[in-house]
Amino acid sequence: MRVAFLGPPGAGKGTQARDLAQEWRVLHLATGDMLREAVATGSPLGREAKTYMDQGALVPDDVIIRMMAERLGAAASRGFILDGFPRTIAQAEALARLLKDLGQTLDTVVYFDVSEPELLRRLTGRRVCRKCGHTYHLTSNPPKRPGVCDACGGELYQRDDDTEATVRNRLEVYRRQTAPLLDYYRQRNLLVTVSGEGPLATIRDAIPAAAGAVR
Repeated sequence: MRVAFLGPPGAGKGTQARDLAQEWRVLHLATGDMLREAVATGSPLGREAKTYMDQGALVPDDVIIRMMAERLGAAASRGFILDGFPRTIAQAEALARLLKDLGQTLDTVVYFDVSEPELLRRLTGRRVCRKCGHTYHLTSNPPKRPGVCDACGGELYQRDDDTEATVRNRLEVYRRQTAPLLDYYRQRNLLVTVSGEGPLATIRDAIPAAAGAVR
């Protein structure tokens, strides 16, 4: 399988991508993880990306695409799940060129459809321990004691990017970027939509059927 998972922040695509990548025995390629890894190892692309990240700026398309090209060279033949990539038409076109050069194509693009109220509930409910970094959620994974980390007893806090105003802005930016991308893949008969709401197991079972995978 060579599949891309698209969806807004909080849609749950990362969780599903990790689990299904293991089940399908393919690589899980998430741009966020790749960026953090490249920065941590100090690779040339990582150092370049870090200059933008340190300024709080978006890492440019060409840097993301070069990073993805490095991974796809090894991954395309055995299959992959792209998590949150591509995000723009330019990235989608670059991905098509990369895969063509490797003699491969993208099989399916799975879009996780989640309502805005549910996204707000998920994203604003996250709490993080100041001491050990363990994460909780006020409704789906609450700590035993409000405001206190189960693991180390540290104070739990809400990150600045998890406040409602910030989350709404992130969702609006995503909508502006993604609407043309969904049309791009729909026109190429690659796009399928699954509901990102409900029990994790139910969502997971719906994805292979939508993507045409044989379990």
